[in-house]
Amino acid sequence: MEIIPGLHQLKVPIPNNPIGYVLPYLIEVPGGFTIIDPGWNADESVMSLKRQLGELGLSFRDIKRVIVTHIHPDHYGMAGRIRQECGAEVVTHEKEVEFIASRYTNPGPLLNTMGDWLTKHGIPRDEMRDLQYSSMPARRFVEATEPDWTLTDGERLKMGKLEFRVIWTPGHSPGHICFYEENERLVLTGDHVLPTISPNVSLHPQSEDNPLGDYLRSLKKLRGLNARMVLPAHEYSFDDLEARLDELEHHHETRLQEMIDATRRGADTAYEIARYVTWATGKFEDFNPWMRRSAVGETLAHLRYLVGEDRLATWEEGEFVKFGIR
Repeated sequence: MEIIPGLHQLKVPIPNNPIGYVLPYLIEVPGGFTIIDPGWNADESVMSLKRQLGELGLSFRDIKRVIVTHIHPDHYGMAGRIRQECGAEVVTHEKEVEFIASRYTNPGPLLNTMGDWLTKHGIPRDEMRDLQYSSMPARRFVEATEPDWTLTDGERLKMGKLEFRVIWTPGHSPGHICFYEENERLVLTGDHVLPTISPNVSLHPQSEDNPLGDYLRSLKKLRGLNARMVLPAHEYSFDDLEARLDELEHHHETRLQEMIDATRRGADTAYEIARYVTWATGKFEDFNPWMRRSAVGETLAHLRYLVGEDRLATWEEGEFVKFGIR
């Protein structure tokens, strides 16, 4: 779909994933094109992207730069593949670089840390290994590559006739970035703001200390942009950014109250509290290991936020970290 002349929205499948697809953005630049969030490195995804480029009379050879809003597999996975085929440079936010090796090329130390982390937050020992290794299957869909250069908050990025301002929006990932084009009033939001999904915001060994606080502050950075169209990385484009920001803030306040209510019912570890939360994707008991780990991480992000706001307390009891009203 052509958004405006020189800017196309593509649609690349994410096989065997409930999200379904990612929406890359193809931008005409001198001598070729820049692509933002090309998708992950599955054959079906690569063939789909090549087919859509072909319909525009293009190929991978026309891609000069790959920009990723963050290094999760469904955004960053194909970046290295494109670089291998056509020599395109790769760009991301400076804070994302530190996760490439630990998640994709040498994950052993992180896996050990994750096991200890899960145990102290109440994961039963018979579930721990499945949750500990639950992110590893996605590695085969990532052709890991170091960026050629990195972006910082507030930087201006000229892309052909368009000029985007980089907006650093940590929360979903520490180095997540959005892009705003003031003249066309377009904002590319990656996973930060989606039309109906609330992106996962998790506390984990590689997150900042208060990722939900970071996320909520990042939502405020998009206030007042006067955007006429929001271009996310999943689902579909929409036009009322302010209303969606309101919905996301309300969603998290509702979830924070669920956490407090769960502690009042006697749950005191992140794992136990997660079982009381109303998850949009189903019941906690029915989740696969990856979704269960994500739910525990999101629960922890909310609990840490509540502790910072003095609405809950936290303490260590034996080998566990516990939360509640004291």
